[in-house]
Amino acid sequence: MYATLSIVVTLLLVLVLARPVGLYMAQVFDYEKSKWDKWFGWIEKPIYTISGICRDNQTWKQYALAVVFSNLVMIILVYLIFRFQKFLPLNPSGIANMEPTLAFNTAISFMTNTNLQHYSGESGLSYLSQMIAIVFMMFTAPATGLAAAIAIIRALAGKPIGNFFVDLIRSITRILLPVAFVAALIFIALGVPQTLEPTVTAHTIGGEVQEIARGPVGSFLSIKELGNNGGGFFGANSAHPFENPDAISNLLQIVLMLLFGTAIPFTYGKMVGNAKQGRVLFVSMAMLFIMMLGISLVAETAGNPVLNASGIQHDQGSMEGKETRFGVIQSSFYSVVTTASETGAVNTMHDTMTPIGGLVTLANMMLNTVFGGAGVGFINVLMYTIIGVFLSGLMVGRTPEFLGKKIEGREMKLIAVTLLIQPFIILAPTALALFIYPETISNPGFHGLTQALYEFTSSAANNGSGFEGLGDNTPFWNISTGIVMYLGRFFSIVTMLAVAGSLAAKKPVPETSGTFRTDNGLFAGVFLGTVLIVGALTFFPALVLGPIAEQLTLKP
Repeated sequence: MYATLSIVVTLLLVLVLARPVGLYMAQVFDYEKSKWDKWFGWIEKPIYTISGICRDNQTWKQYALAVVFSNLVMIILVYLIFRFQKFLPLNPSGIANMEPTLAFNTAISFMTNTNLQHYSGESGLSYLSQMIAIVFMMFTAPATGLAAAIAIIRALAGKPIGNFFVDLIRSITRILLPVAFVAALIFIALGVPQTLEPTVTAHTIGGEVQEIARGPVGSFLSIKELGNNGGGFFGANSAHPFENPDAISNLLQIVLMLLFGTAIPFTYGKMVGNAKQGRVLFVSMAMLFIMMLGISLVAETAGNPVLNASGIQHDQGSMEGKETRFGVIQSSFYSVVTTASETGAVNTMHDTMTPIGGLVTLANMMLNTVFGGAGVGFINVLMYTIIGVFLSGLMVGRTPEFLGKKIEGREMKLIAVTLLIQPFIILAPTALALFIYPETISNPGFHGLTQALYEFTSSAANNGSGFEGLGDNTPFWNISTGIVMYLGRFFSIVTMLAVAGSLAAKKPVPETSGTFRTDNGLFAGVFLGTVLIVGALTFFPALVLGPIAEQLTLKP
């Protein structure tokens, strides 16, 4: 009862915060003078002056190039830090340089907002790498995604697309930094370590010597969750007591993970001048989220079939791989939130969940529209919105229109390519891995297939969580997932910017009585149907061969 009540309280808190945060974000990205300029202008003006940033509006091509090349430069810089961390300061534990393919994977992982970790957090990086490289990317990666989403919203609303560097800076100074700073103080007050001292040597009751890792965890943790990053300072991630001390810290982490994903529909509604349309998308995503959560809770609390004296029954929830501090319900709740928000943090090992519980985490990432994180997830929501409008227009024999602009062949070709790229970069590498490197997969049969499928799904969706037990720190896995993460991140950003730019260049079409409305319950149904049907058609065969087949073959 207590665990269920805590879920209700958490979701109500998120609901209360979503609209005001969304409206604040709309003000942040409005280039008109506002009261916030006096609060943050003193930070931003020196940055513009020193960097020489021109704040003129860009075309969609200029915006896309700015996104791709600035992120590429940052990937190269942090790669060099990982490769030479042994010789750099703030390395009291003497951690060695990263191996080249692992450094390649890690640099791309954190710059693409994925935070897939093929290393153990406390032993793979020095304090300098954690603070200068990792935390730096934990701010710039979500700021990049948020900026791209805002640019697309502006273009759809018929406004100038804006300037990427201005949007990037405002995302950090006016949104991420203030909230992350306050959240870090709360985490530290709850007992999360924040120190530059080396590991502590402890002598156990049994006479053994234990090295206890610590570090600047509080500042890391706040942006990890807020920015939908998800990488752990420790290998156990948020199952580690230093990274998630108690129920309050667990609640705060969930709220931070959902904050931007639930707020941005209201930002969208405000910026396009149709608040009702934003609410429709919010409610649609909320319905998907509740559906996924319900399925996961039922599966995890029922557990796996067991044989006892009275015949086959189900156990009272599988505790395998779960923290006793959180239990089955909070662990299941966290797993749905972290994959729905594309964060990737974990307080339980997803590899040990029931097949249906694991399927829910996979489905969240494959759909990538269930409150999909800071920016890029909402770009996918807009993509499915346009697909829904297009299909509806075909059914009634009218040229589809969205926000007063006709959707024609050019836009749908770009969206079709965007829609196809994700299954391609998930399913093709999974098949290759199963064929060439089956020895790196720790489980035979259906669960082994799910392990490999999960790794590439998590990479393509820029989530970063994993089915642990996979031998993934090898050149093949490091390079292949690195490429998948990069394509999964930037391909959709560029193509959707192109779609928005194409629509922005068209003349507005007056609304008539025959215009298909996108701000009512009917369209909510169309949107949900589009997401579920397209997602099912794309990934259902792979899910049948993995978690569904595993569930059907469970024996007591």
